[in-house]
Amino acid sequence: MTEKREKIYEGKAKIIYATDNPDLIIQFFKDDATAFNAQKKGVIVNKGVINNAISSKIFSYLEDGGIHTHFVKKLSDREMLAKRLEIIPVEVVVRNVSAGSLSGRMGIDEGIELPLPVLEFYYKSDELGDPMINESHIKAFNLAKEGEMDKIRDVAMDVNKRLKSFFVQRGITLVDFKIEFGRHRGEVLLGDEITPDACRLWDAVTRDKMDKDRFRRDLGGVEDAYLKVYERVCGVKG
Repeated sequence: MTEKREKIYEGKAKIIYATDNPDLIIQFFKDDATAFNAQKKGVIVNKGVINNAISSKIFSYLEDGGIHTHFVKKLSDREMLAKRLEIIPVEVVVRNVSAGSLSGRMGIDEGIELPLPVLEFYYKSDELGDPMINESHIKAFNLAKEGEMDKIRDVAMDVNKRLKSFFVQRGITLVDFKIEFGRHRGEVLLGDEITPDACRLWDAVTRDKMDKDRFRRDLGGVEDAYLKVYERVCGVKG
């Protein structure tokens, strides 16, 4: 049995703990919610429980499809055992439908299906507000090693293809999502989480938002939206 030890790091949505195995960490999912680079803060009741369950289910699905992730197993309602990663400071966003900052930047309405997935990179820095960057920046500032971005780009597009199919089967449109990667024993692995915090998810029929945009935009019904995603993804009620 893995023994939980000291806290390594506390972020906006999770606490990371060391274990008695230097290769493994425990992710604890919090109910805290933030938006606009933590300028807006709040609590989404049971978000930690829901996000841990959703992320565990999706990581297992991706692992079964041959995508290597940091996921080891779900330990409890709020805790996930994962491989310890040296995080690559590049956030990867894949967009399938116009929404959020893409709509603002391009001057287009939300909800337009894109003719092909749009891949974006952001420098992982809370202090700087996670600015958008390109592969020239990544190379010039040595944010990733030679060949790693090729792997990250390929895996991101594969994840998108698999997740679109996964969510379509559950009556959900995958609008866009953010993922992160890290190094573990020389291998680049998909890390962090895949949840309504990090994905835009719309009901495939009504187009109702089922993600953190409900919190960002004060739309109400945040807890109900997260619960609906949990029920569809995990195949359980309540």
